[in-house]
Amino acid sequence: MCRSTDPRDKRTRVGALVETDGGTSILIDTPPELRLQLIAAGVSKVDAILFTHDHADHVHGIDDIRALSDRSDVPIEMYGPPDSMARLAQRFAYIFDDSIRPLPGTSKPEGRSHPVPPGKSFRIGDVDVTPVSVPHGPTSVYGYRIGNLGYITDAKELPEDAMRAFRGVDVLVLNALFRTPHPTHLSVSEAVSAARKIGARETWLTHLTHRTGHAELAAELPRGIAPAFDGLTVQVN
Repeated sequence: MCRSTDPRDKRTRVGALVETDGGTSILIDTPPELRLQLIAAGVSKVDAILFTHDHADHVHGIDDIRALSDRSDVPIEMYGPPDSMARLAQRFAYIFDDSIRPLPGTSKPEGRSHPVPPGKSFRIGDVDVTPVSVPHGPTSVYGYRIGNLGYITDAKELPEDAMRAFRGVDVLVLNALFRTPHPTHLSVSEAVSAARKIGARETWLTHLTHRTGHAELAAELPRGIAPAFDGLTVQVN
């Protein structure tokens, strides 16, 4: 789709922002284009960040939280799988280590790490968040249930316990990499099957690639399931 004239085919790496009625802002992942994404969405405040896992396409924009932590004058609370949070603390020690201080006249991104176990809910602002472990090939990553929103990226399958955790959501966001099978990601048909079992009012397919055109995919998907696109805003009941 590199030559497509449809702006919905111009995709950056996957991330999302959840805003609650109570004013809480939660960022999911820090993809490499994070700075451009935040500017495009007019975002200047984030209360917390949820990491699904620490693969490069989901975390390598982490340095761009500098403008957000500078504005708030406090570290941003960051949550994720314990193994991922440990690796992030090693790879980006200057963000998490309070003993590493910026030189006078400079600043650094600041985050406070919270490794969270799967299945144990915790609260951010005015909303409950539940991390749900899902297989990503030989590893596991987190999907998140945030109130009536289900957010799952990089899943290869949804085991029955994950299905139970997400049933009843109003809106589901689910990865669908290719039309053909892939060893670490759901295919489009696998994602549609999983979405039907969960039964959300709306399902948005994400983590799409240049092999899949937006208009073509939208035309073939069943009612209630659609491809997401950069800048999409969805109301969750």
